[in-house]
Amino acid sequence: MAALELQKPVIDEEEGDNDESPVEEVRLTVPNHDDPSLPVWTFRMWFLGLFSCVLLSFLNTFFGYRTQPLMISMISIQVVTLPIGKMMARVLPDKKFRVGSFEFSLNPGPFNVKEHVLISMFANAGAGYGSGTAYAVGIVDIIKAFYKRNISFLASWLLVITTQVLGYGWAGIMRRLLVEPAQMWWPSSLLQVSLFRALHEKDTQRMSRGKFFLIAFLCSFAWYIFPGYLFPTLSAISWVCWVFPKSVTAQQIGSGMSGLGLGAFALDWSVIASYLGSPLISPFFAIVNVIVGYVLVMYMFIPIAYWGVNMYDAKKFPIFSSDLFDSKGQLYNTSAIVNDEFELDIPSYGREGRVYLSTFFSLTYGIGFAAIVSTLTHVALFNGKGILQQLRASASDKVDIHTRLMRKYKDIPSWWFHSLLIGSLALSLVLCIFMKDQVQMPWWGLLLASVMAITFTVPVSIITATTNQTPGLNIITEYLMGVLLPGRPIANVCFKTYGYISMSQAITFLNDFKLGHYMKIPPRSMFLVQFIGTIIAGTVNVSVAWYLLTTVENICQKELLPPNSPWTCPGDRVFFDASVIWGLVGPRRIFGNLGNYPELNWFFLFGALGPLIVWILHKAFPNQKWISQINLPVLLGSTAAMPPATSVNFNCWIIIGVIFNYFVFKYRKSWWQRYNYVLSAALDAGLAFMGVLLYFTLSMNDISISWWGSNGENCPLASCPTAEGVEVEGCPAF
Repeated sequence: MAALELQKPVIDEEEGDNDESPVEEVRLTVPNHDDPSLPVWTFRMWFLGLFSCVLLSFLNTFFGYRTQPLMISMISIQVVTLPIGKMMARVLPDKKFRVGSFEFSLNPGPFNVKEHVLISMFANAGAGYGSGTAYAVGIVDIIKAFYKRNISFLASWLLVITTQVLGYGWAGIMRRLLVEPAQMWWPSSLLQVSLFRALHEKDTQRMSRGKFFLIAFLCSFAWYIFPGYLFPTLSAISWVCWVFPKSVTAQQIGSGMSGLGLGAFALDWSVIASYLGSPLISPFFAIVNVIVGYVLVMYMFIPIAYWGVNMYDAKKFPIFSSDLFDSKGQLYNTSAIVNDEFELDIPSYGREGRVYLSTFFSLTYGIGFAAIVSTLTHVALFNGKGILQQLRASASDKVDIHTRLMRKYKDIPSWWFHSLLIGSLALSLVLCIFMKDQVQMPWWGLLLASVMAITFTVPVSIITATTNQTPGLNIITEYLMGVLLPGRPIANVCFKTYGYISMSQAITFLNDFKLGHYMKIPPRSMFLVQFIGTIIAGTVNVSVAWYLLTTVENICQKELLPPNSPWTCPGDRVFFDASVIWGLVGPRRIFGNLGNYPELNWFFLFGALGPLIVWILHKAFPNQKWISQINLPVLLGSTAAMPPATSVNFNCWIIIGVIFNYFVFKYRKSWWQRYNYVLSAALDAGLAFMGVLLYFTLSMNDISISWWGSNGENCPLASCPTAEGVEVEGCPAF
């Protein structure tokens, strides 16, 4: 039975302990065998894969505009397509057809795990590789819905497709460096491997992986009705606020959504796994780095800056906020400083005054500056030698079992990736040269963004492949373009997308390649599925967006929409605000000599020197192994997701991560090996299915309940300023 071949492994004759993976988590999770006879180019794979890609692209784009956005992930498709694939294997005719010398069958045998992996890769493209939809769709949204400018469908399509595909070119060129080495183990891929094994392997133990997945899935599915609908307060239990209902300071300390979150926690997996991903799949040393960074920022730097030195007039503003403020502590009127050409109106800006940030928000930007620079320094010092060795590696060098098994398949010709890179760059240049009036970005901006993305792809990929944490380029790309071309918000977001998202896409493609590496998927099959899925998903994304933007009146304009209208576009609002901060006002008027926060630029220097200090200490005290585990890009980047992430997200993520990846991994390793990643996948899937059900049955019909447990965390004073003379509605005067 082809579907059960994993239980009758095809063991490589040369297999032995000497070529086992050096990473324990990989040895415990990934099987050391392969069955090359399993068919992958099947009718079932193409039908279910293409359908999944289109369906997820449509749903995630459609839901992304609504007040309660819903992102359906690839895991949901993995679970659903398994019984459908098995049913197709039972009902489709097994008759063989011949076209010339080519022979095929609609039903070549039982539905197998390799078909399932490729279907999931199609679905992952439809899910925007974890982001829900193509990032560049946000540019189309703010141009048409917020700035009320025109952009053609062709320019929109080129913008979406080129930004999604561009990173694929250099990802393929770098995959020998970032996929084949056993040390590049990509922790998130292990979750998928564990789920596929649970779904396909026959397990003779009383509690099989499949049975465990089903039980955990049903529990997650049933439980989410409470935090998702009946009792939303379970998503942020900030008990300190309940004890001190009239104290602003106590609520600032105890609020998990708008404060430091001391003691705050949640009983909601969507809160636990948001922003930082599942804590079950992050290695313990990475969790420790996140803990250290989080504690330093939230419980040392912020209290000192806010209550100790009142840095940047901190008490005029909320302690935790991403909003923009004026000098009087009121929300900044950004619409007043935009002229008819959608550039900065200097006289109006002079009247409105400088832009102010909360202390937390300003420090977060500074730490973000340090994190991205420390990425280069850390990788050069701690991984530079290994990178050079890998670049010099020959085919005769020792490789682990998984790389050796994969070398039995035809590799992807390098010219495929080179052609893809050249073609996507050429189309991008066409967009920037011949449609510049629509995207504002000059051709040199595209080339500079590409150079930045290529420069950071290797170091950021290494960090992701070893820690499951990915430092972002968004801040540095926004900063650079804001300095080079201030006053042009669309140029800024286009530069960010080409520089940041193309790198992010490259890392996602590499992660998929590693999943295929572990599951022994023929490389050429992976390439075609990823490429075709990306083109289809991007086309569906921009088509759905175009339809909604041209048919829903006043879409994204909350003040103009009818009451209770769902088309408020919360994600695009944040994207628009970023275009105002970095593109319209520009970093010089915020972080430069014309702004309030020039001192934050010193963080660039701290980020460059920090890893050097750690490296010197490591060399000086080689027996202290814990020093080498200090990963400053992860430590500094731990709070990069804040905001929109809040302290309650981090509190829960840290607690669950320590429990499973330290205590369970250390004292119940056999349980961890069998069930850890399966549990993570089951919690994700149960949450996704109940979220979809609640949305279609209740939210879309405006069926809601109102009581104390549906009023959020009940910390209304946490966002109040504490400076004398600042008056904010609903807050006490000081």
